[in-house]
Amino acid sequence: MTVHFIEKSQIKRKKETFLPFWGKCAIMQKKIALARSAAEQERAVEKKVYLLEDDANIGELVKCALEMSNIQIECYETVASFMAAVEKSAPAAALLDIMLPDGNGLDVLAKLKQKYPSMGVIMLSALGQETDKVRGLNLGADDYISKPFGVLELTARVNALLRRSGGTASLVRGNLSLDEETMTATLRGVKLELNNKEFNLLKYLMQKEGKALTRENILNAVWGYDEGETRTVDNHVARLRKLGIDYIETVFGVGYKFVYRE
Repeated sequence: MTVHFIEKSQIKRKKETFLPFWGKCAIMQKKIALARSAAEQERAVEKKVYLLEDDANIGELVKCALEMSNIQIECYETVASFMAAVEKSAPAAALLDIMLPDGNGLDVLAKLKQKYPSMGVIMLSALGQETDKVRGLNLGADDYISKPFGVLELTARVNALLRRSGGTASLVRGNLSLDEETMTATLRGVKLELNNKEFNLLKYLMQKEGKALTRENILNAVWGYDEGETRTVDNHVARLRKLGIDYIETVFGVGYKFVYRE
């Protein structure tokens, strides 16, 4: 299926044209949600993709197509809202339009590649001349798709990008960033010296942000056993706090939880 671009006065007719697809999309999404196992839902989270596209109709279409391929996607219509979401939690990949109401997708691309070099980026633009594509690729884009595009081809290209990148990305909460690919953590731009267990503990807490986790939960997830000396967890949390990570709160009588405060 190909996405066609028309004037706003024709949006209603455009929606009617795609009614069979919208109906199928809704049915398929319900079936996927019912059939998806907990493990599959975890994989979908790992494959999170952000779309920056100011046309809500295109955003709906792309969202539906990717979700039918078990890819979690969040859509944003402005540069400001998109960058705020990235700062809070960086995705595995980003799909960027170029002509936007409050900025330019190429500028966003440059910022993403500077701060998150391992993040996959695909440009989606009506600017389809060779020079436009070359400029985007030279700025670091992993792929460039001209509008109008087919949603099946887009889904295939996104899946290919996620396979190449392993579907992982940095975890970012304010001035704290974890790069899972390089196993490094930075706080206020300074690299933290973490051993493997400390890194995995911090990663687990960040992934479960806002949830109260028992020491037993943490032992099982990070150390791989259900029972053991819970002081091990306390000692590692104390070490993270000494490094300046103040987002880990004690839940008395339970354990710990990661709470991001701006």
